Amino acid sequence: MSDKLKDIINKQGEQQDSVVEQLDDVVQLVGFMIGDEEYAVPILSIQEIIKPFTWTRVPQVPPYVLGVFNLRGAVIPLIDLRLKFGLSVKKHGEDTRFIVMRHGDDVAGFVIDRLTMAIRIKKENIGPAPDTVNGDDTIIDGVGKQADKIITILKVNKLLERDF
Repeated sequence: MSDKLKDIINKQGEQQDSVVEQLDDVVQLVGFMIGDEEYAVPILSIQEIIKPFTWTRVPQVPPYVLGVFNLRGAVIPLIDLRLKFGLSVKKHGEDTRFIVMRHGDDVAGFVIDRLTMAIRIKKENIGPAPDTVNGDDTIIDGVGKQADKIITILKVNKLLERDF
């Protein structure tokens, strides 16, 4: 193999390593609004995002658990994040969506006010949860800083914990 060809192959390998390192330094999230606040969860925890449709109410559950719905044969609980976060009830509008999230075997649908965007934040721009929240029990995984805003990153495993 010629020296020139070896140089080209080595440069390509270095470029690929550089791209992989850059990807490792970036967290990919999906942003959404609840009230006036923007939240985000890791993109890989989202099974799907769908427009609202009918669900079945379930007795003796907390008010934020709206009920259950059937998604291709699976019965999934539906949780209203506005109510879970202590905000007032809001009628579903044109922008309302159900986000179905998964962590291991746990799956649930969450009602959000609207989607914002797919977000890529460098790990160095993500800070820890504020000191005002309770350690490991907090639902907040961290705070992502972008040029013009702060995004609260949520722990999917904590969102999916059943306390009902």
